[in-house]
Amino acid sequence: MSEPAPAVVFEQPLNERVRTLLRLEFLFEQYQHHRLDRTPWGVRATLRTLLDILTVVSRGDLKTELLKELSAQHVALTRLQQRPEVNPERLQTVLGEINGAVNAMQVLTAHTPATVLRDNEFLISLLHRSTIPGGASVFDLPGFHHWLSQPHDRIRRDLGAWFADLAPFERAIKLFLHLLRNSAEPAQELARGGMFVYTPHADYELVRVHVPDGADLYPEISAGRHRFTVRFMTQHDVNTRSTQVTTDVPFQLQCCSL
Repeated sequence: MSEPAPAVVFEQPLNERVRTLLRLEFLFEQYQHHRLDRTPWGVRATLRTLLDILTVVSRGDLKTELLKELSAQHVALTRLQQRPEVNPERLQTVLGEINGAVNAMQVLTAHTPATVLRDNEFLISLLHRSTIPGGASVFDLPGFHHWLSQPHDRIRRDLGAWFADLAPFERAIKLFLHLLRNSAEPAQELARGGMFVYTPHADYELVRVHVPDGADLYPEISAGRHRFTVRFMTQHDVNTRSTQVTTDVPFQLQCCSL
């Protein structure tokens, strides 16, 4: 079997839960990138991203939702064990990953992320000042400037302590989105005149559009309850307005749901 052609994948969540999880996935990846930068600017970016994660996770009962979804997937996948076409080793690996993520989430207290933001004066002051352009400068937050001047081992210890209760969320979100993205195979489609309209046959949670790598176009995806539309746009110069493609565009489409 030949390897699939390289593609750029564009995603559109179809409900608020998946929208939140995709944003958190983005923030966790950003956090892991910045934390490798030991400079004061890298630490600033790391902490700013950490505060964004804490703010999003503190809203609603994300822990309960993740536990419910992963537990349901564990039940559904367990039923597949007797099917001859299922790879038993791969299935056991996935079930083990789900068990590990669920167990890590269950040991967390109910409002841990919210407590971190509510009870830490240092983080609260930084969160409030960070909404102001340049508000985290030296004269605004001298205590923050002092902390940045400490040995990096101390800074890393503090960041690790603040992130500790977020790590299970990162693990669970990564696993859930992996299962969701792999719930459907890409199907070859054609956008005639640059436009594709699809009426779904089920309640999907995520739409993924695969565009060939190097193609000078991108999709704008709009989704409603009864259909979604993919409109392909091109923009030769980011300083000019994008326009819709008028030629037929072959692409691959995934409609994902768990």
